Parts: sequence; structure tokens; C-alpha cells
Amino acid sequence: MSMQRKIITITDQMESWVKSQVDSGKYENDSEYFQDLLRRDQEKREAETRLRFMFDEAESSGISDRTPQEIWKEAEARFAEKNG
Repeated sequence: MSMQRKIITITDQMESWVKSQVDSGKYENDSEYFQDLLRRDQEKREAETRLRFMFDEAESSGISDRTPQEIWKEAEARFAEKNG
């Protein structure tokens, strides 16, 4: 995977935060910290997109004539089937 160098400007307060994260030992350097932030942002946005899709799909499916208990029971059965 090729790497690209970026130059960013942050406040002194942000710099102190980044330094504290690196000093904690969780990250080797500033770059690793920012890469982790970007990965987590990507994951969050992908999850939001999936959730929006699920909401749209549910809304377009119409109103159910099943009770909430019936829907919950089916959801539990699907979960149990997936997670054995």
C-alpha cells in the first residue's frame, strides 16, 4: 500500500492531546494516532450508511400487522440462527 504525506495544522491544545496519546504507549507516533482516527471515522461512516439503508428498507416495507412481541420473537430466532 502506498503512503501519502500530509501536512496539517492543529492548535497547541490539540498537539498536547496527540502527544499525550503517543506518550501513553498506545501509539508509536503522531502518524499512527491520526491513521487510527481516520480508520475509526471510516468505520463509523460505513456503519451509519448501513443503518440508513436498513431504515430506508424498513420504511419502504410498509406497516406490519404483527405485534411487537411477534417481531421480537422473530428477531431473536434470526439472531440465534446466525450466532448458533
